Amino acid sequence: MPLLWLVLIVLALAGAGYVLGRQRAMSSAGGDTRHLHSLPVYYGSNVAIFAAMPAFLVLAVWLIAQPLLVDSIVSADIPATAVPEGSTLSLLMSDVRRVADGLDLAISQGTIAADEAKTLRADATDVRALLASVGVALGSDVNETTLSAAQEFRALTGTGSMAMTVVVLALALGGFAYAYSRTNKDFRARNVVERSIRGLLIAAASIAILTTVGIVLSLVFNTVEFFRLYPALDFFFGTTWSPSFGGGSELGVLPLLWGTLYISVIALAVAVPIGLFAAVYLSEYAGAKVRAFAKPLIEVLAGIPTIVYGLFALLTVGPLLVKFFGSGGTFGVDWMSGASSVTTAGLVMGIMLIPFVSSLSDDIINAVPQSMRDGSLGLGATKSETIKQVVLPAALPGIVGAILLAASRAIGETMIVVLGAGAAARLSMNPLEAMTTVTAKIVSQLTGDADFASPEALVAFALGMTLFVMTLGLNVLALYIVRKYREQYE
Repeated sequence: MPLLWLVLIVLALAGAGYVLGRQRAMSSAGGDTRHLHSLPVYYGSNVAIFAAMPAFLVLAVWLIAQPLLVDSIVSADIPATAVPEGSTLSLLMSDVRRVADGLDLAISQGTIAADEAKTLRADATDVRALLASVGVALGSDVNETTLSAAQEFRALTGTGSMAMTVVVLALALGGFAYAYSRTNKDFRARNVVERSIRGLLIAAASIAILTTVGIVLSLVFNTVEFFRLYPALDFFFGTTWSPSFGGGSELGVLPLLWGTLYISVIALAVAVPIGLFAAVYLSEYAGAKVRAFAKPLIEVLAGIPTIVYGLFALLTVGPLLVKFFGSGGTFGVDWMSGASSVTTAGLVMGIMLIPFVSSLSDDIINAVPQSMRDGSLGLGATKSETIKQVVLPAALPGIVGAILLAASRAIGETMIVVLGAGAAARLSMNPLEAMTTVTAKIVSQLTGDADFASPEALVAFALGMTLFVMTLGLNVLALYIVRKYREQYE
């Protein structure tokens, strides 16, 4: 049964349970709601929850676990000698899944019958032609092992899907019958529904927490594995970044950290003054009409995709800087050889960060009590003196927190750096040279068919952990400062 149909059937059972549960409760009370322990809506909601919640919970777990289990079983049945030289089992399994999907698509389009897919022989030309006819491309020829594994994959997936349908429908019907049978005027439906909702909220919060824990653990385990293969001192204190999947790599992180911090400093040098001045103007000087127009317009910058900023850096800002600082440029110097540079990425990233600084600073400045402004003005201070000597000092902890949050955003940026800063890992003070950052190298190390047993691929996790610790520290510091500010003025 298609997944959409299964979901709709469960939802229909839940809807029917709501209506029938409510009617049963009213019938047991003789139609008088005063004889019910809870409001009628709780009785219907109780049946609907028992019909839907266990079924959807099992469905979600099944959809996550089944592909992992099927992959494990099928890959275990593939002999090591069947993996082509220069390839890996994961790449072979990718072809197995594509062949299985292609056979399913061919069956759905009527190209072959379901029985034929089970007995199909591995004539590479015929099978590739069949799959090409339904738009499936493969990375290698289809041999006997690949086709046999794909047929096993289809069989296990079909069996699992059938079992999932039976189990989910059984749970939905069982929950429906159980809750409906308990429904009467004395049943404490409100208590059960509220406990169920609380459990649902706890589960949602737990998923968010567990996801964070899973991300951290995946970084930690792979980082530990990397340091088993590559010396930690060479990674943290090495000044050369030269990965080579053939061996002999130099994976010093210092050039990447330097590029990351250099670009971030330039970005903050652009974003902080402009964002802060915009926040002061909007909160202290702008009228209601100007503020209603200008603030949303500034915040539009935060909604522009970073790839667009990257293209802007590559096609507009970079060539403009070359026109001034490149060979034959306006100033007659040869400081910049190409459009990619630290300054290019920093300027564009700073534009992207302006709404982060301005919006947060604007909210923080507006939170300063009006009585402090009135007291300063009452003592004879001008408006500008009040802003400089009263408002900004009072809002300073919150503004610092906003700047630190913007800094953590700058450190984690990728697309602007990839397109605007270049790919050269170097230690240089010249802001017009191309450099790169930690995030850009994480992308490059994981691009393509990487072998996760090599330090050249695992280094991406070590870089990610380094970046995670840096941004986490900035976020914790920023949140601490903002919380301290709020406790003082709220």
